[in-house]
Amino acid sequence: MVRSGDYNEWLLESLKDPKEAAAYLEAIWEDGDYRIFCKALRKVAQAQGGISRLSREVGCSRAGLYKVFSGKGNPELKSLDKILTSFGLKLSVKVQPRQ
Repeated sequence: MVRSGDYNEWLLESLKDPKEAAAYLEAIWEDGDYRIFCKALRKVAQAQGGISRLSREVGCSRAGLYKVFSGKGNPELKSLDKILTSFGLKLSVKVQPRQ
């Protein structure tokens, strides 16, 4: 039987790679649940050095980041861009067929 701790360790290890982190976040974004996306950002932050490192790098308090990552906060686009940039990622826009 596989323990969930093993999955979490595997996930955090894989999210150290910016390409894996980008694919992970994009897949979650596509699902359309903003709260889950914010929680996924937290996983990537944990994988890439932790919340304290991210806080120092983006100039945001740890408490502010935890609020964003809880899905209860509503980060400004500028803050989200800083967070993604610290992960080695960037926002992009794609064409989507109109329905």
